[in-house]
Amino acid sequence: MHVAILTFQGFNELDSLIALGILNRIKRPGWRVTLCCPEPTVTSMNGVTVHAQSALSEAGAADAVLVGSGIRTREVVADPALMARLELDPSRQLIGAQCSGTLVLARLGVLGDMPACTDLTTKPWVQEAGVEVLDRPFHARGNLATAGGCLASAYLAAWVIARLEGREAAVAALHYVAPVGEKDAYVAQAMGHLDRAVS
Repeated sequence: MHVAILTFQGFNELDSLIALGILNRIKRPGWRVTLCCPEPTVTSMNGVTVHAQSALSEAGAADAVLVGSGIRTREVVADPALMARLELDPSRQLIGAQCSGTLVLARLGVLGDMPACTDLTTKPWVQEAGVEVLDRPFHARGNLATAGGCLASAYLAAWVIARLEGREAAVAALHYVAPVGEKDAYVAQAMGHLDRAVS
């Protein structure tokens, strides 16, 4: 089971790395979570450089793909060669996007008529791409999900786990990372968002 987190130059650490950490709470043979990048190394919006764990060419074969955000997403979607390397298919993959990652899915035409979540900065660009933007942290339909706001990345990770490993596994992963003294409330809120988000 491969979960690829698409991580581009200028990426937002909160989006890619929180999802990476939560998804890696699943400890079973064959479960693989990678930062999937267009180059061998990518540098975040705050100057943190990470090494790619998989290449964009592997995203099309992944079981699930999460598209992270960053300050250079508009450059990504304006690069035809780069966008052509993204062969995503919601008929056979779980596909989610975080904040400006929603713009990538919109430009790829993956969202169809599904409304989506994104951050406030990216909202007008997603709307220009013809997608209705919801004032919510998370929304899902079938094999597609989007989240808005950096800390909503936990909801995307929980959605992937719930779909691939079951609800109990998602609850356990969230419980592990939730703040002490707030664990039950945090998990209930997060799972409530997932339950309400499905259309």
